[in-house]
Amino acid sequence: MIYLDNAATSFPKPERVYNTILQVMTKYGANPGRSGHKLAMKAGRGIYEAREIIADLFKVKDPMNIIFTHNATDSLNLGIKGILKEGDHVITTSMEHNSVLRPLMALKDKNIETTIVNCDNYGVLDIENIKDNIKRNTKMIITTHASNVVGSIMPIYDIAKIAKECGVLYMVDAAQTAGVYDIDVRKGIDILAFPGHKSLLGPQGTGGLYIRDGLDITQLKEGGTGSKSNELYQPIMLPDRYESGTPNAPGIIGLGEGVSFIKETGMENIRRHETELTEHFITELKKIKEVIIYGPKEHRAPVIPINIDNRDSSEVSFILDSMYGICTRPGLHCAPLAHKTIGTFEQGVVRFSLGFFNTHKEIDDTIKAIKSIINEF
Repeated sequence: MIYLDNAATSFPKPERVYNTILQVMTKYGANPGRSGHKLAMKAGRGIYEAREIIADLFKVKDPMNIIFTHNATDSLNLGIKGILKEGDHVITTSMEHNSVLRPLMALKDKNIETTIVNCDNYGVLDIENIKDNIKRNTKMIITTHASNVVGSIMPIYDIAKIAKECGVLYMVDAAQTAGVYDIDVRKGIDILAFPGHKSLLGPQGTGGLYIRDGLDITQLKEGGTGSKSNELYQPIMLPDRYESGTPNAPGIIGLGEGVSFIKETGMENIRRHETELTEHFITELKKIKEVIIYGPKEHRAPVIPINIDNRDSSEVSFILDSMYGICTRPGLHCAPLAHKTIGTFEQGVVRFSLGFFNTHKEIDDTIKAIKSIINEF
């Protein structure tokens, strides 16, 4: 089996992640922060250590500004719905995932206006279009860091500069970049949403949200936090305000182990390997005249969408899986506006997304499979 669907979730994970999760479950699977006994305290320490190492990864000064969530979608909903109020205006782009677009569309009934700035047909943003759409009531700019469809990378620090100059908040969706690309929240990022299960190499059901000091984001739920239990109202201190209920201790601690692997391996080494694989794959794809490659010609995340002439993307992906054991994702990838932007809304694309554990041999084998499919067609 060749797994090329890392943009959906990374697989496999480092062996140490599996071992850590199992150890938490079997050795100290108590409820962290809810009891004072040794097992609960050990689980609580494990969660705090994960919070610390993730904070360090994103250059966050105070680990308590890292909020653990179920996934990036959960984080984005908290950041979007917790900030925007009636009469606000928000700017986003046509390359966003539905995890950004659907929460924004859901807020239309609350008189919250959204401007969607179009990118070009390679998925590349002209930041002047962001600047031109800022209005007096603009509250926030939200962009992905890298498109999950074509891998185009947004100039997040340039956007952050515009946001700061205009007194606007900036929120970044780092679903496709956290763990591979350097992210420094000190450079103007007010809110950062990230998944644990993609390039951070943690398990599914984990994610997080960085919230800058001084931001008042309304929580989406209330409940037990293990703190201030004598009070009937939700505590306002971070992270308790946003982490009601029993946390996913095995998952969060496993996520911390995934980030530890990244730090020890070196993010630059991971990025270099994925970049080399991407360049190798695109170089070989360009030699096949029936293959259409979408996205920027350079400076892209390891996400490569293609089509074979006018063939249905689901058919091609099914053959890759059933005949060659190659895992890809066809269709619209929960990003319909991105597909309209690049002109593939009807056909979709076959998305190949590469990860650190892929090899150059797997790239060669995939190219052979594509050529074989074309010959069969």
